[in-house]
Amino acid sequence: MNEVLMQIKNRKSVRVFEERQVEDEVKNEILNAALEAPTAGGMMLYSILDITDERLKERLSVVCDNQPFIAKAPLVLVFLADYQRWYDAYCFEGCNPRKPGEGDILLACADAIIAAQNTVVAAESLGVGSCYIGDIIENCETVRDLLDLPDYVLPAAMVVYGYPAESQRIRKKPVRFEKDYIVFKNKYRRLTKEEHREMHSIRNKKSGLLERDASEIIKANCARKYMSDFSLEMNRSASEYLKKFREK
Repeated sequence: MNEVLMQIKNRKSVRVFEERQVEDEVKNEILNAALEAPTAGGMMLYSILDITDERLKERLSVVCDNQPFIAKAPLVLVFLADYQRWYDAYCFEGCNPRKPGEGDILLACADAIIAAQNTVVAAESLGVGSCYIGDIIENCETVRDLLDLPDYVLPAAMVVYGYPAESQRIRKKPVRFEKDYIVFKNKYRRLTKEEHREMHSIRNKKSGLLERDASEIIKANCARKYMSDFSLEMNRSASEYLKKFREK
């Protein structure tokens, strides 16, 4: 296995960092990796916020489901799906453009997340750990105010980076589901009830955990994730953001 594939295979989320800054040259390489990412039509439909204000980091750590490690991370980047930049350019040049719609912003979200993943891979190659913060999608009114976001910009992802503490370096990476349940040929296939239970049972066994009933695993995940307060807020926030595109 070559070095790149090995790094992708071994990469895991890091939430505890050494008290050590990410050097400027390393930070620049991480940011430059984002700019090299694939992008729709060469438009680069994203912007990146480098969060250096400690008070803002602290506030984001609270807004993003009260996760203190965000404020302690040496490097915090917010990846914005951004159609405002191109829309403004069209207006400045008298193109009489239509208002951006849901499809435009979803395309921009793809651009932003691809750019974010490029930084994660680059950081891993440089010995810098990272963790995605999906909670940046929540509390849209507060986040828009904190980051001064205009109409056609929304946060697609936030990533925190830093040199992993020893506890994180030795921590075992969570086991993924087996490929047979994820990769299909040509057309989508819904799993049967038995296949769902089998998929969870296999992962649980490979994780080395005590034997648990697959049905109970699925029910617990539904309660802890899908039906949780943060999940409901995330959906409300996303709906509020997208409503702007329907109303304009």
